[in-house]
Amino acid sequence: VQLQASGGGLVQAGGSLRLSCAASGRTFSSYVMGWFRQAPGTEREFVGAIRRSGSSTYYADSVKGRFTISRDNAKNTVYLQMNSLKPEDTAVYYCAAGSYMYRNDPPGYDYWGQGTQVTVSS
Repeated sequence: VQLQASGGGLVQAGGSLRLSCAASGRTFSSYVMGWFRQAPGTEREFVGAIRRSGSSTYYADSVKGRFTISRDNAKNTVYLQMNSLKPEDTAVYYCAAGSYMYRNDPPGYDYWGQGTQVTVSS
């Protein structure tokens, strides 16, 4: 599966952004979808994941209550709605496809998008 993330940009603290990740192929619904982020000089960090059916989600503590992941299997797309953004949310955001719901490490995912930059100004 090929993934294409979009929707990043510059936003003020307290604002919102919605990222999208479009997948190619007819097997999108067979994958757990995750979001990660990476700030300069840091390791890639787990943000959250969503089950194949979209029936449940799982978030890092740092974003819980502010970020929401959803998916539309008919459109082969997963979304990351980010609210109440903080400067520390600034990073390149990546979507990824994998097989296991509760893996929060990059090796747990098989396919990656190219990343989209999110910058939150104070």
